[in-house]
Amino acid sequence: MRLWSIHPKYLDCKGLVAVWREGLLAKKALEGKVKGYVNHPQLFRFKCYGRPLDLIDAYLFQIYLEAKERDYYFDLSKIRGIELLGVVTVTDGQLRYEFIHLLKKVERRDRKKFDDLKNVDVRKVEPNPIFKVINGDIESWERRSL
Repeated sequence: MRLWSIHPKYLDCKGLVAVWREGLLAKKALEGKVKGYVNHPQLFRFKCYGRPLDLIDAYLFQIYLEAKERDYYFDLSKIRGIELLGVVTVTDGQLRYEFIHLLKKVERRDRKKFDDLKNVDVRKVEPNPIFKVINGDIESWERRSL
């Protein structure tokens, strides 16, 4: 499961579809509707928020908006269209880590998207709008693979 902190505009088609699907799975885990994934580290920041279901719906709403911008059809009825902007912090170190991780994935599966992304200044990567960026290293809940 990967619930990207970076803005969904950076995701390639496969990444956008995957984060929608994984976000919906995360929502079910937060609702207690699945047995697995309930302790997944990617859910930590959602669980720490006072209203985790509102936060996951707001997160998914931003994914939905990006899909709509690209003329993809994601079923809005699966979430509540909640806009919570900048309500949870994410470190700039986490954004850099995720962007580099994404670049490695995209280089293998979507050369055109990779060419669009390879010149993005990693220090200026934007977050999903639900996050407010603060200075810091990679988040403690991140499972490092790079």
